[in-house]
Amino acid sequence: MAKNFLATVKSVLSGDTLILASPSNPSLERTFSLAFVSAPRLSKDGDEPFAFQSREFLRNIAVGKQIKCTVLYTIPGSGREYGAAVLQDGTELPDALVKAGWLKVREDAGKKEESEEILERLEKLRNFEIQAKNETKGLHVGTGGIIEVQNDLGGPEFMNIWKGKTVEGIVERVISGDRLLIRLLLTEKKHWQVMTLIAGIRTPSTERVNQSTGQTQPAEEFGSEARAFVESRLLQRAVKVKIVGASPQGQLVAAVLHPRGNIAEFLLQDGLARCNDFHSTMLGNDMAALRAAEKKAQAAHVRLHKNHVAKSTDSKDLEVTVTKIIGADTILVRNKANVEKRVSLSSVRGPRAGEPSEAPFRDEAKEYLRKKLIGKHVRITIDGSKAATDDFEARDVGTVTLNGKNINLQLVQDGYCSVIRHRKDDTDRAPNYDELLAAQEAAKEEKKGMWSGKAPKVKQYVDMSENAQKAKIQLSTISRQRKVPGIVDFCKSGSRFTILIPREGAKLTLVLAGVRAPRAGRTPQEKGEPFGQEALDLANKRCNQRDCEIDVHDIDKVGGFIGDLYVNRESFAKLLVEEGLASVHEYSAEKAGNAAELLAAQQRAKEGRKGLWHAWDPSQDVDEVVAALAESSIDDSTALEKRPEDYRDIVITNIDATGRLKIQEVGKGTTALTTLMNEFKKFHSDSKNNVPIKDNPKAGDFVAAKFTADGEWYRARIRANDRAAKIAEIVYIDYGNSEKQPWSKLRPLDPQFTTQKLKAQAVDAQLSFVQLPQSPDYLSDAINFIYEITDGRQLVGSFDFVDTKDNLNYITIFDPKCKGSDKVTDSVNREVILNGHAMVPRKLKPWERSKVFEPVFKSLKEAETQAKTDRLGMWEYGDLTED
Repeated sequence: MAKNFLATVKSVLSGDTLILASPSNPSLERTFSLAFVSAPRLSKDGDEPFAFQSREFLRNIAVGKQIKCTVLYTIPGSGREYGAAVLQDGTELPDALVKAGWLKVREDAGKKEESEEILERLEKLRNFEIQAKNETKGLHVGTGGIIEVQNDLGGPEFMNIWKGKTVEGIVERVISGDRLLIRLLLTEKKHWQVMTLIAGIRTPSTERVNQSTGQTQPAEEFGSEARAFVESRLLQRAVKVKIVGASPQGQLVAAVLHPRGNIAEFLLQDGLARCNDFHSTMLGNDMAALRAAEKKAQAAHVRLHKNHVAKSTDSKDLEVTVTKIIGADTILVRNKANVEKRVSLSSVRGPRAGEPSEAPFRDEAKEYLRKKLIGKHVRITIDGSKAATDDFEARDVGTVTLNGKNINLQLVQDGYCSVIRHRKDDTDRAPNYDELLAAQEAAKEEKKGMWSGKAPKVKQYVDMSENAQKAKIQLSTISRQRKVPGIVDFCKSGSRFTILIPREGAKLTLVLAGVRAPRAGRTPQEKGEPFGQEALDLANKRCNQRDCEIDVHDIDKVGGFIGDLYVNRESFAKLLVEEGLASVHEYSAEKAGNAAELLAAQQRAKEGRKGLWHAWDPSQDVDEVVAALAESSIDDSTALEKRPEDYRDIVITNIDATGRLKIQEVGKGTTALTTLMNEFKKFHSDSKNNVPIKDNPKAGDFVAAKFTADGEWYRARIRANDRAAKIAEIVYIDYGNSEKQPWSKLRPLDPQFTTQKLKAQAVDAQLSFVQLPQSPDYLSDAINFIYEITDGRQLVGSFDFVDTKDNLNYITIFDPKCKGSDKVTDSVNREVILNGHAMVPRKLKPWERSKVFEPVFKSLKEAETQAKTDRLGMWEYGDLTED
């Protein structure tokens, strides 16, 4: 007796087999096959001809619909049920499929059947089949019907062709809420049936068997619900598939769209999924809708979000000033109440020291942020906070905005920060997190910053203040320059700083001229002088990491450069004094030329009873005036009342890389030098005198060295040693040139040739009133020009001033025919300036300001003006001294 039942068609396996679900309990399934007919089979190894078309006909009319089934017989062994069925719209199965030509009536059907009803049914089906054959419907067309099926994406060609496109597909299987097996109907002759990840979401896992152990792993909470949610809506439904990318495992990542919309959004709204950050860059702007759906579920505390704690929204934006750049992702800021706060930038991370590909960019990234933010007024939106750990203290994280521009985003766009991958429950993230991820991908594609693959050149700074001797050598060059641009790298005290000078590749210690600031304690526990800490705090607040300009006047005993510091064109010494955090040292202030300004600032601080002057008594100043008068009796002026008439015959023997001259005075020692050198040559040609120097020569030792250029022996002095390589840098004391020689090629200087017998003949000199250019190219041109007009010639030097402190002679050089003349138009000094290879110094030394040199100074200024007009040498692009 036939058995009838009602069910819902869950899926269709082939043109003759359906998977049915109970209307009252969808989890109960049964397989039902249509009786007396057969359909071509779908297989992973390859479909039979017309198998897909046959299955599609039945799928289109049956999936998701109620069906009334009549079981005609059951296979005893397998229990498989066979029968006929009627859909709600009256469509009879298998009649409709046979009539359409998509099923064949089995030849053995009814051979053992005695039931008149079944025999009539068979005859009816055969008549439908004959009709379909006559009309060549479906399977009966005879040829074709083969569709190739590929079960993986293959190579990168797939993404090159299909990425970004929306294609037709059929969901063949639902593995979990976010993982589907989809048949992509890309062409008529070929389909791709591939595992597909729903873009932008992650759902809890379903129950699965561990293949290595055979143990069953239970489903995560809401994992089964998520799968059922998707099955009921998508299984064997035709969908639109928007291909956005592939996972690292080679699985397709795509947005799956049914007529009502994106299934990912519905899963998120129902609290059955969370957003997947790893897909954000693939989805681009489409990720925003998914974030909104997730927030909606979080607010309603639905399912996965039942314990969700909403992020506090009562935090206000901070209006602060950036006082220090700690790293590319962390800054120190100060509010209007003068309270400092450490803030990390939300969702971004600077180059990591432990990552070889990132570490070389740490300094460059920090400098990038320093240039943008230091000293600037910014707005910070606090996005959350990080609890203290073993390695880090508790800190706020926020988004920094300067003039409406998101600094977090700019760092990522330019490749100086990467984006942090947050935990799924981490809400302390930037509100534009998806934009940051997209910016990172763009920076990688454009090979910006740390994604360039090329480590930047490490910027190394030579310490000009390493020792007093080194500082002394550099003083002449740097003191000639005005407003040298630099960066305050560190504040040692209120009046002592480490300054970086990038264009020179140098750093130096700068001591503020004309002031004395109290000393702060070196550690928080050490007590410094009164107001020492306040002075240091002001220096850090106004100067630390700021771009600055410096003027250098002199050096101290330990190699510090004494001068003025300007931040935003304002003298910091003046500000320090004005706040009562430093006192004026009148003698050094007068020497530096800023005494009037500093004394006026100090008087204002006294009258305001600020800092050091909080208990100031005006009567104290009387004693100070008396003391100052006593000090002023010591005159340190180097101004001259009469121009020196010290003319000497000279030859220039060397010009070093800075433009400093080495000269010999003709007649005074050159005759003796000629005699000595003849003896020296004869001495060293004797093999018995081939004695090497001792193993550990010291800087300052006198030696004999063979000059590389001509192979002759000369007297020399060791300037410096590379003890690892056993190489010495030597200076030939009678000519001034230098080179590096291995210790093995040096010989000790025999007593008969020492400087006691004949002093070193090369004397340091510098052209008076001449400042050579700083640009390496123009400086090289200037040195070559001086060589051209002086090489091999006996000249006359007017020794204008001898600096006994630096052992340096300032000279004006003439042709011999001008000896004794005051005519300056024929001097080498003027020729150098007239041809645009130098300029008249803007900052004159005290002796240069003497009235006796006014005619010289005037003539040289006229020569400089002419060179500017003619665009010669360093003036070829105009007046570089103009502001």
